Amino acid sequence: MNDIKKVAFVTGASRGIGKAIVEKLASDGFKVGFSYVSSDEKAKAIVDEMTEKGLEVFSVKFDVKNFQEVEDAFDKIYEEHGRIDVLVNNAGITRDKLFSRMKEDDFDQVIDTNLKGIFNCSKQVARKMSKQKSGRIINISSLAGLVGNIGQVNYSASKAGVIGFTRSLAAELGAYGITVNAVAPGLIKTDMTDAIPDQIREGMIKAVPLKRIGQPEDIGNVVGFLAGETGSYITGQVISVDGVLSSI
Repeated sequence: MNDIKKVAFVTGASRGIGKAIVEKLASDGFKVGFSYVSSDEKAKAIVDEMTEKGLEVFSVKFDVKNFQEVEDAFDKIYEEHGRIDVLVNNAGITRDKLFSRMKEDDFDQVIDTNLKGIFNCSKQVARKMSKQKSGRIINISSLAGLVGNIGQVNYSASKAGVIGFTRSLAAELGAYGITVNAVAPGLIKTDMTDAIPDQIREGMIKAVPLKRIGQPEDIGNVVGFLAGETGSYITGQVISVDGVLSSI
């Protein structure tokens, strides 16, 4: 078994945190696949970039909120690569608005992607991991799921749901040697935070006790720890990566 290349799969990894997770897991020796939903060119560029670094990476296009697309995609992954040892549920969206202005579709799209998408993808690997008697499922939640956020009722609800999903599934799958954990990023440098006006972003950074914004690699490193042998006795946990912001 030791000479078998382990396979990890990361959803929504064409940029930011997802891309950092792909690079970390591939650097740790996994063959890593990632999903994307829009730009074929961007996905190809990531594969090419990683390949040039000597990493083994592949991409698959599907929408995590569409159960049939997910099922077809994972069937193809298992057919071509034989196994999935680590699933990282990272795909997520925001539709930020004050609750008084939030439309039903704003709520549904966020819940369907951020929460039901995790159900859809985890459903495809849980039984096979159980047969393997091993596996890691790592869900990306958020600080917003722990403490809430003005203008993010939909996002906070979805990410809080991820935490409940994680703890319940960990209890169900532990007997099969499968760990299930969540990582809750705080203020991380991504396209989303780059779009925040400078004055507001600086105020947010001042609220972080470490007085700096986190990097996507900070999340990648924690996911790498949970995916490796060093994290083998950790399950049902939510690890905050937020510069201690959630603790004050």
